[in-house]
Amino acid sequence: MVVVVEEVQDESSFQDTYAEEKNGLGEGERESDYETDSEVSSNFSEEIDNEDDLFNPNDETLYERIQALKDIIPPQTRSKLYSNYQTTKSWTLWSIQSTGTLAWWISTSALLVGLPLALAIEDETRIVQQEREMQMQSQGQQQLLGGPQQGQQQGVLPPGF
Repeated sequence: MVVVVEEVQDESSFQDTYAEEKNGLGEGERESDYETDSEVSSNFSEEIDNEDDLFNPNDETLYERIQALKDIIPPQTRSKLYSNYQTTKSWTLWSIQSTGTLAWWISTSALLVGLPLALAIEDETRIVQQEREMQMQSQGQQQLLGGPQQGQQQGVLPPGF
């Protein structure tokens, strides 16, 4: 890993350079000797407003903006944020895996237990229906033969009943 150290000029060095170029001052001379600071800063801010070459936010990509945040956020805060990110990521992956495992258990249990149970209940219902049909057929045959009707009692009844 290679670390590159760059010197970044602050606003005061831009002001000095601008003032020297504007007034034609030599290297040893400073503009503060000739003009007030408020005049220099107002002239400098006007020059920055007029020039689009210094900084244009539209030229930056989202990645570059996020990379710039790296310098703003302290390392301790960054490590805490990264730790929280890792914890959230691991809990999310665990939740997804647990949900998949639970879905697998439920579906296989339903197939191994529920399906045979449903088939057994269907068979029982079919058998009960067949028995009812057989009873209806036997009652229909008795009525055709002139046997006792349903609701009539069979056997000998004493008088008065």
